[in-house]
Order: sequence, then C-alpha cells, then structure tokens
Amino acid sequence: MMSLPAPRLDDRHFQDLVDEAKALIQQRCPEWTDHNVSDPGITLVETFAFMVDQLIYRLNRVTDLHYMRFLDLLGVRLFPPTPAVCDLTFTLAASRAQPVTVPKATRVANEHVEGEEPVVFMTTRDLVIIPSALDHLCTGTAGSQPVDRGVELREGTGVDCFTDPPRQNDAVYFGLPNAVPRCVVLLSFDCAVAGAGIDPDDPPLEWQYWKGDRWAACELESDTTGGLTRDGEVLLHVPDDHVASVVADNLGGWLRCRVVEARQGEPYSSTPRIMAVTARTMGGSVEACHADLVKDEILGTAEGVPGQRFTVRRPPIVVTDEKLVVQVLARNGPQEWTEVDSFASTSASSRHFVVDRVAGEIVFPPAVREKGGSMNPYGDVPEKGALVKMPAYLTGGGRRGNVAREALVVPRDPVPFVRKVINRRPAVGGVDAESVAAAAVRGPLQLRGMDRAVTVEDYEALARTAASNAARIKCVPVTDSDGGPTEGVRVLVVPDVRGTERNFEQFMPKEEMVRAIARYLDERRCLGARILVEPPSYQGVTVVAELRAGSAVNHEEVRARALSALYTYLNPVTGGQWGTGWPFGRPVQAGEVHAILQQVEGVDLIDEILLFEADPVTGRRGDPVQQITLKPDTLVFSYGHQIKVES
Repeated sequence: MMSLPAPRLDDRHFQDLVDEAKALIQQRCPEWTDHNVSDPGITLVETFAFMVDQLIYRLNRVTDLHYMRFLDLLGVRLFPPTPAVCDLTFTLAASRAQPVTVPKATRVANEHVEGEEPVVFMTTRDLVIIPSALDHLCTGTAGSQPVDRGVELREGTGVDCFTDPPRQNDAVYFGLPNAVPRCVVLLSFDCAVAGAGIDPDDPPLEWQYWKGDRWAACELESDTTGGLTRDGEVLLHVPDDHVASVVADNLGGWLRCRVVEARQGEPYSSTPRIMAVTARTMGGSVEACHADLVKDEILGTAEGVPGQRFTVRRPPIVVTDEKLVVQVLARNGPQEWTEVDSFASTSASSRHFVVDRVAGEIVFPPAVREKGGSMNPYGDVPEKGALVKMPAYLTGGGRRGNVAREALVVPRDPVPFVRKVINRRPAVGGVDAESVAAAAVRGPLQLRGMDRAVTVEDYEALARTAASNAARIKCVPVTDSDGGPTEGVRVLVVPDVRGTERNFEQFMPKEEMVRAIARYLDERRCLGARILVEPPSYQGVTVVAELRAGSAVNHEEVRARALSALYTYLNPVTGGQWGTGWPFGRPVQAGEVHAILQQVEGVDLIDEILLFEADPVTGRRGDPVQQITLKPDTLVFSYGHQIKVES
C-alpha cells in the first residue's frame, strides 16, 4: 500500500546549500577566488551545509498538524467569514399618514429550495418610512434663484418646467413637508404633450436631492413620463443623507430635476409643461447583511479555573464594529467581560476574553507559571458555579450570501403595513472563512513583518489582515507631479465582487472597509510615512465583435456565452489569464480578446473585433484601437460589450 507523499517544507539538499554559499561568496567577497574542496574555507562551508541539511531533513518530518500548532503559538488565527450585504426595499401596502418603522434585525430570506437551508439576511438598523406629499413647486434657470410656482399649479394653468427652449442646468424643484432619507418617493404627473426632440427612453434629465451642502444625484428607478413629456410616474430612491432646506423661502425636503447634456438624440426643442403633480412615499430601503442574530445563549457553567473555554452553539461568529460582551451571572450579581485581541496588556483584575470567531470559541484569561513556581494571572477568572451567557452575537456569512437580485422576497419577521420586500441589486461581499492552506501561507509572512509595515509586502499583508473580505490589495508608492516617489504609500483596495456583469460602483470599497484598513495601518506604519487607502483607477473597456455560428446553433445562447466570457475575463476580480483578477497595469490587446471569444462554444468564426476606451461614469467611449494601455495603478472594467452573431 502506497503512503501519501509528504510535503517538503524546504527542498534544498547538501549540494544546493554549498552552491548557494559559493554564489554568495562571489558577491560578498570577490577577492576569495580559491573555491576548491581543499581550501579550508570551503571545508567550513561544506561542514555547515552538512549540518543545515540535517536540520532540513528533520524539518521536512514535521507534519501539517505540528506546522499549524506552531502557527497557533505565533498567534495566527483563521480569518472568519464575511457576510454579504445588500439593500432591502420595503414597499407599503398603501400610503400612510403616520411613519412606519421597520425595526433593526428584521429578517428576510430567499424562497425555499428543497434540500437547502434558506439564506437569511437581517437589517442592520431601523428604517423609518416617512409619509410625504407635495407642498411646493418651484422652477429656476441656470443663472437665477428658484421661483415659487405653487399658485399656477393650484389654479390648473400649468407650469413650464424650464425656459423655452430649455438650457443646461435649468431645474424644477419639488418641496416635500420633511426630508425623507432612505425612502422611496413616487411623483405622479399630468403633463402637457411638449418637449419634443428628446429620446424619451433616455431624457437629458438628472434627478437630485439636497444633502446638506450641495445637490447630489438621486437614484431613479423608473420614469414613465418620457422626460416629463407625457402623463406618468417617476419613482425615486432618496439616499440617507437627505436633509431639509429652504428654497424660494419655503422650508421642506427638496428634490429637483435638472437639465443636463443629452447623451443620445437631440436636446429639448421646447419646455415640458406640468399640469398637476402629487407625491407620496411608497416605501424605503435599508442595508442588510447575511447574518442571523442569536440572543441570550447560555454557554455553560464556570469552573473557577484560568483559561476555561466555551463554544457557542452556532459558529462562526460574524465580525462587526462592536466588540463582543459576555455576562457572568455570579452570586453577587451579573458581571461583564469584554473582548480583547490578546491578553498581552491585561492585568490580574481585568475582565477580558479573546474569541476564535471561526470555531465560535470564547477563551477566558490564562495563568502562566513563572520562573520560581509562582502563577501570573492574565486576567480575572469567573467564579465557580456561575452561569456564562452571551447576550448577543451574529452568525452567518460566506459566499452563499452573494445571492442574485430579487432573490430575497420572503419576510421572516412580518412588518405591519408592509406589502412586500425585495433586494433590487445582488448581494455582494460574502467571503468564506480562510482555509487552513491559506493560513499556512500567510503565517510566515506575518512572522516576517512582526506586525509592522516597512516593505510593500508588509503593507499588503497587514491590510489584508484588517479587511479579509477584500478581493485584492495592491500597494504602490505615492508620486509627485513629476512622477517621482514621495514619502508615502497608496494602498489600493478591490472588494470581493463575484459574478460576470457588475455595476461600476460595486468595485468601489465601502467607507467602513477603507476606514478599517487606514486605522489598522496607521498604528503599524513607519514614523513619518503617509498612508492613502483608496480604490484603484479603473479603465472601462468596450468590446464590439461580430461572430459567426452555425445555422443549427441558437444564436442568442452563443451571444450570451460570449458576453459572459468577456465580462469574466476583463474583470478586476475574476479576470486575467489565471482567473485571479486582471493584473495591475497590464494592457488589453485585441488578440487576446480574439482568443477568448474563439473558445466560446458555438463560435465558428470571428469577423471583427474592436476595442474602445470607455468612461464607466459618463458612458462615453473613444476611437477603436487594437491595444489599450493602462497605468500601473489601473485595472480594467468591462463596460457595455456589444456582440453580434450571424450565420
């Protein structure tokens, strides 16, 4: 029976060590030219090589179990899973005169699939759906202050939205009684047929809200008015920093619709005209994470000895910004223990514990026997017989939570007056717990850095420790205006976004992740080093290709497979030759795109391939090229590929 091959931790042999030493002699001591075996120095080299060869032999006998135990002694812990996040939109059954509150920790799951556990998401804060109506209507031009047009609207004579013809930055303002942060507002219009010349499916308008210091873009879900040119409805999602303000001497929660440059078609030839308009709140959106809340779990009974361990019933424990708390129900009343990273800085009376989130293990302070036989406690110990209780913790996380859009539709905790709930975008950010193999690779890097950032590799390793849910981290030097290096480093962060076609905004790391990395690195940087944590630059790439397929092949399926291949290959996270993300600064060439499309099932021939540089923000693209050059801090982003399949 054959035994399994044992991994070699160091594959060098005696002669390899001797050759390596001779090469170093030539570099460090070039005047030493006699490398014959009779030379006394070479004899010493061979002697030490023999001794090191014996050490390597013993090292290679170390099993994986011992290797992981060594890492455990060094304080290497597996990264816990990270929960996916998304926004859940709650829709009211009907308009309400009073606010409706969706409480924190409201749970929503996907539809049941036989043989699988449901994926449960939980809201991370309260959502207050504020009722609204239209109190004021104002209009303003690019160079003047808004004017109240409420009288004309109430009299039914109609209100011209903009100047005639409309000019860029003309706007019409809608005043609600109060600010409506995180709410979904429906504006219903009766419009005169006017404003011809525009593309009704892509009107030159931008909906905005007042965020306290400026107007900012507001998410438009749907617009059936064709750019205010016919009767219809506009559905807006107002962000959470919407605040009340004064427009034309009227205080309220203000939204506005502004004229912008037409992306397609012609601009307005005449101004739209509003005959009547109403507003009401339809619902609201709130952030949720793939986690379940466990409350008041009894972990066990304390034995009154140092280093006692307890395990929660539902590991793993999700990482949050708040530290965990454990209650000890002692005879003289409940006591509270708080989480710390290690016992290194605790005193004998400190009520602290450490937690292994992957295993769900709570570890109370140990006592170490010092030289001379005395015991040195590293914290207080729960008294014997006391119940140990975990007031609350979150469990869940992992890639399983990266569900598709419109998958979370089943409320686990029904909310009065709410008709339905849905996630309008895919959930992203879910990462499984770190594997043992990955920790084995990370351990020596962590030991080499010694929790201090000096080299580029140190910054990248420490940043990954601070944000294990990041897909990629790249450290590059900060340069001045002339391109020369300065005393600073840039840490480029790419969140873990899986799938094919993704929105550009999803590849921007969340503010919480950026702050966590910056705070962690600031405590470990070299004195005087400046740290900038930010997303990399993204270069949008549009591929336009004409493919040929057999007449017996479904052309729509071939087109879908070709688009999927492009969005996967030209991707910051899953792209590139090895599927680990497009390399920073690597140019995009038409030839390699040709090779990717040629491998798509059903493609017989490729007639033409064109590459375009595209701006993922404005949607504009340049002239066709055969190669797109990227800067060292830039990644590609697939934007609007166009595939045509013919027989």
